[in-house]
Amino acid sequence: MARSDAPLTPLQSETLAVLGATGDRPRFAEDLGDRLRADLEGALATVAANLAPDETVNVNKHLLSQVHGCQVRFLADDSPFEVTVATARGAVSHKAVELGLHWPHEPHPLDLVDEALARLTESDHWMSDFLQRASEADRAELRATSGDRVTKFFDCFPPLKNSWRPVTESALWVELANGRVIMRAKVDLTLGFPRGLEAGRVIIDLKTGSPRPVHRDDLRFYALLETLKQGVPPRLVASFYLDSGRPHAEAVTEDLLFSAA
Repeated sequence: MARSDAPLTPLQSETLAVLGATGDRPRFAEDLGDRLRADLEGALATVAANLAPDETVNVNKHLLSQVHGCQVRFLADDSPFEVTVATARGAVSHKAVELGLHWPHEPHPLDLVDEALARLTESDHWMSDFLQRASEADRAELRATSGDRVTKFFDCFPPLKNSWRPVTESALWVELANGRVIMRAKVDLTLGFPRGLEAGRVIIDLKTGSPRPVHRDDLRFYALLETLKQGVPPRLVASFYLDSGRPHAEAVTEDLLFSAA
């Protein structure tokens, strides 16, 4: 994001105070990732043994939330996914934020949204067909609602320094049971990085609306995957609610990770 000499607003200062690295960084055992993997693979051994030779199980936060919410509904719901303005605006907003973090000058939210729409329309993204066929009214509504989200993001967050290593839409992929079980995630925003066995990364999920328990579970799933991949957990996970301008943060502990597993 292009830096500004303007002072931070109170809201931006509060975001920095909650999510920024202050004090000592937590240090974790070197074998934590291995113990988590052994715990998971031991519990999944029966599942993996019952799979066909060419079959794999793909796990993501959406499927987990559906199963834990209501197994009967999960098994009964076979309706195809339909792209709408409501389901598309998150992807457009995230793409616009991604562009804005690397914009060479002061980012204007609607300019970023227009660029995001243009890029997604011409790509092989899952919603490109919807964008190509959308009516003028749908595109206008999508532009307006996405612009609202992007504006709120830049209102809430201070300019992100390169030294914080900001990354948007970061994919996490972990294979278990010799590749028979695959856990996947895509994280909205990460800041920071580990130093040896010291945790330093912060995982942030951008949300609108009100907090829900499933949002916390999603973040713990991200923390688990990050630990299995890196060997070092994130320092903090946070749902950032753009409408209220407030993060709900949780420190990552060993107990949290085994609970998530």
